[in-house]
Amino acid sequence: MNETERRFHRAMVDIYQTAKQDLSYPANRFIQMVSDRGGLAAAKQLLWSDQISDGFEFLRSHGRLDLTVEAHVLKEEFAELFTDEDRERAQGRLDLLR
Repeated sequence: MNETERRFHRAMVDIYQTAKQDLSYPANRFIQMVSDRGGLAAAKQLLWSDQISDGFEFLRSHGRLDLTVEAHVLKEEFAELFTDEDRERAQGRLDLLR
């Protein structure tokens, strides 16, 4: 795991902690997935799933799309981890569900 992957993994853990602290949302399935697979693999699995996760819906309904995996995929600091297709998928989901 390179330094960018480590920072991304930490960002995924931070999503969990912030959602729990600020929104009282215990994203247990999300943090378990991150713990089991690593942040990058978990993000790609969620990003390419045919279904929008309950966590995404919860964050959207509370005006916190900034805490979504999709928002993090689009951050410049993590650009080397994702393909153009990954970023297009992330942007498309955010646009569709805003």
